[in-house]
Amino acid sequence: MPELRILDVRDADGFARLPRCADPGFDHRSCDYWEDADRGSKAARLAWWDPSAAPAPAPARPASGNPFAPVSSGPAFNPFAPGGSRGGSNPFGEEDDEPGAAVDNPFAPRREARPAIGPDQPRKLQLLGRGLGVFGTYAKVLEVDGTPAAYAQFGPLSAYPRAQRLRDLYRQLPAAPLPAVVTCIATTREARGAGYAKRLVAAICEDLAGRGFAAVEAYPERGAREDATSAATPEFWIACGFDLAVDDERFPVVRREL
Repeated sequence: MPELRILDVRDADGFARLPRCADPGFDHRSCDYWEDADRGSKAARLAWWDPSAAPAPAPARPASGNPFAPVSSGPAFNPFAPGGSRGGSNPFGEEDDEPGAAVDNPFAPRREARPAIGPDQPRKLQLLGRGLGVFGTYAKVLEVDGTPAAYAQFGPLSAYPRAQRLRDLYRQLPAAPLPAVVTCIATTREARGAGYAKRLVAAICEDLAGRGFAAVEAYPERGAREDATSAATPEFWIACGFDLAVDDERFPVVRREL
């Protein structure tokens, strides 16, 4: 029996486990179709996750050569910067503190460091990590014997403008409480037919219920090629315990109460 493992995508190691799309023209690692309602794309954009493929930065613009500008060997003085940008003293610090050094305030409330994705990480990973400090992970990967086989992206409705725009078309959908959404569900071509996508959806629903959501929705597309859609078919979701909330001929809505 194969060994199954479901992992959360919350850092570079998890991001590296995202499986390839069945259609090579698309890529989970550079897809922002649901995050950008106007310009989002599913296209494979190598430069988004492989820094070596990014175009070279534009050359720096030459200085203006203004003869009236003051000559400076360092950054301009900022009187509003903490401690001053030229080493201003802190009247509440100790005598031997370094100029401009931060001083610990014993009366300030202590805040736990929240997980975050650094600005040097791939853009898609940054999108998936936007809610780590509040919501939690936005994606999961299912592995079979250590090999990534299925991928899903989900989260609060507010994280996906295209889902919000689509949902606004149907006034019959409940206005409150707003649901969580599963925007993408995909299985590699080699792993299809084994029920892995259904297992992944079940894990996501259990996770979302534990986070306090009352319902989850998905927005499949009828008539799309199997490898071209990121949201599966209505029949798939119904088999996962969802109900057909809006029976539209092109963009139906499925919903499951948690």
